[in-house]
Amino acid sequence: MSTRMSRLAGGLLAVWIQGAALEPAWAQAPQPRPLGAAVADPAVRKAIAFVDASRDATARQLASLGAIVSPSGKEHERARAVAERMRSIGLQRVAVDDAPNAIGIIPGRSGRALVFVSTLDDLATVAEHQQAAGRPPRVEGDKVLGPGTNTSATTVAMLAAAEALVSAGVKPEHDLVFAAVAQEETGLVGMSKLYADYRDRAIGFVDILGDGRSISYGAIGIHWWKVIGHGPAGHSLGGGLPNVNQGIGRAVDRILALPQPEQRKDARTVINISILESGAVFNHKPETGWFSLDIRSLESAVLDGIEADVRRILEQVTKETTITFTMEPFQMTPGGQIPGARDSALVRTAEAISKHLGLEVTLGNSGSSNMNVAIGGGSLAIGLGGNRGGERGTPAEWADIPAMLRSAKHVVLLAATIGG
Repeated sequence: MSTRMSRLAGGLLAVWIQGAALEPAWAQAPQPRPLGAAVADPAVRKAIAFVDASRDATARQLASLGAIVSPSGKEHERARAVAERMRSIGLQRVAVDDAPNAIGIIPGRSGRALVFVSTLDDLATVAEHQQAAGRPPRVEGDKVLGPGTNTSATTVAMLAAAEALVSAGVKPEHDLVFAAVAQEETGLVGMSKLYADYRDRAIGFVDILGDGRSISYGAIGIHWWKVIGHGPAGHSLGGGLPNVNQGIGRAVDRILALPQPEQRKDARTVINISILESGAVFNHKPETGWFSLDIRSLESAVLDGIEADVRRILEQVTKETTITFTMEPFQMTPGGQIPGARDSALVRTAEAISKHLGLEVTLGNSGSSNMNVAIGGGSLAIGLGGNRGGERGTPAEWADIPAMLRSAKHVVLLAATIGG
């Protein structure tokens, strides 16, 4: 694992631990505006009508933004394009930070903030398909076709909502922060920086992942480790034991036999090993080898217990074989449950908005996205999931325009209710 990734993992854990000790701003926020009152407000109705009237322009914006090749860690051009769009629609304090996140604000009066989040970067495979396509995405009917459109639909929906709110002259009680965050695919780096900047005054974080058919209010913790075995190298003729592969084999077998996934199904506990790598030629005993370790659970105590058991297994295998091991964090995605989240104003209002938009909504407590950073730090956050298109990560990727507009309307109504 690179030194850079180690720093990122350590920094994310630091944000998680430090954030957990803070007094949650969301618990101190006044009651939001009722949905019925917001829907009846002429300014809000004007904003919703603006979203519908801007359908074609929004679709063209997605085709343009989706054409920018933006694999995780190389989203700078797309971040600049988003920031330019934010300035053109009238957002204030627009900036691109060093993540690079693109952030713009509709100022409020309270000193608190409601933070909307979209994902700026793409999978590496999407970048490959964009380069191979030979042409930019295009609008056809109710779809925007082409690699780079599916994830970017969340950012364009967020921008469409922000423009509608500015155009309608909505004056919020709390700051409305619109952030397209970088490096979601490589360690939630952009979200970690955004959270560090806003955790003290955020009444909530809204991760825009779809149109609101599903709403997540809890997060599953995901810990990825690289477990490296070390032993003596040598030619096959002088081989025999100790052999690093024997140590790795024993460790893998025992780790996969740990009981927590069966005992704690209620916490969606998972242990998986998918990569094993060592050696390069038939007639040589490798000096090192490694395997991946993917551990998941809704409960941090379960994750801690599994990791303690893994370390005990590695110590025992070392005693038996003399093969030594090191565990390197590869990507640590925090998780957790916020007490009272299901009955919070943010979740109840988001659920009501989904129903108002004609959706059959499902709720869950096991999200896995940018929202995990906020929830892991003890802050209220939701993920608006659901439809946004299909074939993500393939040459046939596409985005659904009606779903993108529903996402934008959901953001408008959350801003008009939770944002005061």
